[in-house]
Amino acid sequence: MQTGILGSASAMQAWQQFAGENTSYTPVQDSRDAKNFDLFIDLNFDTNPERISHYAGNIRTVFLLNTVCCTAESAMVAAGLKWSGETIFGINAVPTFLQRSLLEISNPFGLDTKGAESIAHSLGYAACEWVQSRVGMVTPRIVCMIINEAFYTLQEGTAGAGDIDAAMRLGTNYPMGPFEWCDKMGLDYVYTILDAVYTDTREERYKICPALKQAWVRSQISG
Repeated sequence: MQTGILGSASAMQAWQQFAGENTSYTPVQDSRDAKNFDLFIDLNFDTNPERISHYAGNIRTVFLLNTVCCTAESAMVAAGLKWSGETIFGINAVPTFLQRSLLEISNPFGLDTKGAESIAHSLGYAACEWVQSRVGMVTPRIVCMIINEAFYTLQEGTAGAGDIDAAMRLGTNYPMGPFEWCDKMGLDYVYTILDAVYTDTREERYKICPALKQAWVRSQISG
């Protein structure tokens, strides 16, 4: 199976950390090259949903698209397209989640899942966790909400970042504290995911904490 992967430098680095030398794939620079592959993985699709126009009509290729901040269906609607049999699955390709042994995956068009599970296994995943096709999926939505609450705690002066991280690791047995997780994921990812989920749901628990927003703005200015 010829596999092409499209992604930013940080996304490709996260993929390479997971795949190592056991997976054969070809890095590409243009989504229009998808037609040349049996399997095409777009690690940054959710921030570039216009790429759906390059995937529509291609029923030869199996697509695994990062759909944390948008869904494949909404991208098609925005582009004025209709599903015409393309084999498209959504995946959680956010750094720290991409490298797990479990692939979080959605099935927006109700396709047979056996083929996707076989592909996931060939890529090195032990199993698939099938979730609804919705903005934020499951794990990113929960973890980013926890990070947002941690910033509220920091903003209120209740505890410092180190103490909050330690409390979460020791009290809930999380592998990382919220600020550690934020650093591993990247503040830009956290901000973008929260913004997308809040826009989609309008639930206050996803409204970005001012302290988090300030940290994000500073990161954008400092480059």
